[in-house]
Amino acid sequence: MQNAEAVLEILRERGRRNLPCNELYRQMFNPQLYLLAYGRIYSNKGAMTPGGSGETADGMSLARIGRIIDALRHERFRFQPVKRTYIPKKNGKMRPLGLPSWTDKLVGEVMRLLLEAYYEPRFSRSSHGFRPGRGCHTALRDVARTWTGTTWFIEGDIAHCFDSLDHQVMLDTLSEKIHDNRFLRLVRNMLKAGYLEDWTWNATLSGAPQGGILSPILSNIYLHRLDTFIETALIPEYTRGKLRARNPEYRRVEAAIQRARTRGNHTEVRALRRQLHSLPSQDMSDPGYRRLRYVRYADDTLIGFTGPKAEAEEIKQRLTQFLREDLKLELSQEKTLITHARTGAARFLGYEITIRRDDRRSERRNGPRRKRRSVNGTVALRVPRDVIKAKCAPYLERGRPSRQPSMLNYDDYTIVSIYGAKYRGIVQYYLLAGDVSRLHRLHWVMQSSLLCSLANKHRSTMSKMARKYKVTIDTPAGRRKCLQASITRAPSRKPLVAQFGGIPLKRQKFAVLTDHDPARPRPRRRELTTRLLAGFCELCGRTEEIQVHQVRRLADLDRLGQEQPNWAALMVRKRRKTLVVCSTCHEGIHVGRETEVHGSHWRARCY
Repeated sequence: MQNAEAVLEILRERGRRNLPCNELYRQMFNPQLYLLAYGRIYSNKGAMTPGGSGETADGMSLARIGRIIDALRHERFRFQPVKRTYIPKKNGKMRPLGLPSWTDKLVGEVMRLLLEAYYEPRFSRSSHGFRPGRGCHTALRDVARTWTGTTWFIEGDIAHCFDSLDHQVMLDTLSEKIHDNRFLRLVRNMLKAGYLEDWTWNATLSGAPQGGILSPILSNIYLHRLDTFIETALIPEYTRGKLRARNPEYRRVEAAIQRARTRGNHTEVRALRRQLHSLPSQDMSDPGYRRLRYVRYADDTLIGFTGPKAEAEEIKQRLTQFLREDLKLELSQEKTLITHARTGAARFLGYEITIRRDDRRSERRNGPRRKRRSVNGTVALRVPRDVIKAKCAPYLERGRPSRQPSMLNYDDYTIVSIYGAKYRGIVQYYLLAGDVSRLHRLHWVMQSSLLCSLANKHRSTMSKMARKYKVTIDTPAGRRKCLQASITRAPSRKPLVAQFGGIPLKRQKFAVLTDHDPARPRPRRRELTTRLLAGFCELCGRTEEIQVHQVRRLADLDRLGQEQPNWAALMVRKRRKTLVVCSTCHEGIHVGRETEVHGSHWRARCY
C-alpha cells in the first residue's frame, strides 16, 4: 500500500490540474489512511463521547481497522444513525447536534482527508471557513486590506444552512469531478443514515449532521457553486472602469487656486484650499465605475459594492434567486441586510465593518504636509458595544464586578488560569479592530472579579490579593502589569505559571490566535500510532491482540484514590490518556483485575 501522504499528494495534484477522480473508493482500503485519521481525531473531546451504538475510541486496534476495510471492500459497511442532542444558541433557541459512533467518525475522517486533499486546491480564495490555514482573521484581513471605497455592504446569511443542504444537489456536485459510483453511494449512505432522538429513528431528508466530521467539507463543496457564481457571473458584470472620473467641481477649485496664486492673493488661496479639502477629487457617482467584492465564512457571506443602491438591491435579488433555484437554499430575511458603508456598519464574524471618512485637514507629521486624505474610504474594523456588554455580564452583579462562586474550590493557579484564558481569547480575537482599546472595560471588570474571587476564597481583601499576585512582565510593546500565579515543581522543572492580562490593547494588523494557531504544522505520524504499530503490550509485554485503552481525562484517574491500579499509575506518570495493551490486560482494566507491569519491557521498548 502507498504511504498516506503520497496518496493525498496525488489527489492534491489532480485537484490543481482539474482532473477527475476515477478510483477514489479504492483508497478507502489503505490502512495507512486510517492510522493517519486515528492520529488526528483520537485526542478530540468527542472521541470518548458515545454515539447511538455506545462505541468510543477505547479499544481501538489494527484488527478493528482491518474489519472496517473488509466491510468496505465488500460494500457491507453502513453508517449508523447519529445520536441527536441539542445545544443552546445565542438567540435562546436550540441547535441540533449529531453524535456519530466512533467507527463512523474514523471512516468519516478518512473520507474527509481524501475530499479535502482533492478539493482544497480548487476552492475559491474568497472562502475562509473550515479550511486549513484560514479562519475568521484571514477573512477580516482580506476585507480590511482590499475593500477600500466600498459604498454598500450586503450581508448574507443562509437560513438553516447545514440542515437544508439538498442531498441530490450535493451528490450531483460531487459527481461532476468524482467519477466513482461506489464512493458516491458511500456518501449517500452517510447522508441518509438518519438520527436517533429519544431512541426513535428519524429519517434525514436533507442536510448534513452538525457535529459530523464530513459536514464542514461537504458544506464547502456545496457552497463552492455559490462562490463560482459570484466570481464568474456577478463580479465581472458589476465591475468596470479602472478609475473614477475626476470631479469637475474639484478641478474648478484647483484652477481658481492657481489663478489666485498668480495674483498673489494668499488669503483667497487659503479659503479655496479649505474648500478643496471638503470636496472629493473624483466623481463618486461616475456611472462608468463599479466594484463588487465578496468573502464567505461557512454560511455567512459579505458583499461589498461600489455603486448605486438600486444595483445593490438587484445583486441581492439575483443572489436570492440563485440560492433558491440552483442550491435549494433560502437567505434569512432578518439577517440579510443592505447597509450604507459610511453611515452604517455591517456585522460580520462578530466585528462591525464600516468605511472611514475624515474631512479634517491633514496635519504635519515629522515632515511636510501630507497631500491627500488617506483615511477616507478605508475599511475600519470595530468592536461592537453589545459584545463588550455581553462579555462583561457574567462577571457583574447589580452593575458591579462580583465573585464567581463556582471557582471557590479551585486553587489560585487554576482560578487565574481560567480567567486569563477567557480574557486572552477575547482580546486576541479582536486585536484586528482599530478601537480594541474599548476592551479596557472588559479588562477592569474581569480583573476586579478575579481579585474578588481570590479575596473571597482566602477571606481577605482585593487590595491584599492584588499586592500578592501583581507582577510586571516584558511584552513586545514594553513592560506591562498583570496578575500571575505559579506552582513550584521539582528543581529540574520550570514552575507552572498562569497570567491574567499583560496584553497591550493596540491594533495588530496581522494578529493571530496564538493559543490555537491554525498554521502550526502537525507531525506526519502521531506518537500513539507509532506505539500501536510497535505491537506490544505496555503492561505485560505480550504481542498478541494489541488494543488502545483510552480515558476521557487524566483527572478522572485521580478519582481512583491514592492506591491507584498499576495501569492508572503508569498513565499518570507518563501524562498520557492512552495506553497500548493486549486484550487480556484491557479486559482486566475494565473488570478491575490487577495486572503486573513489566518495567523492563517498558524501558526497553519506549526509550
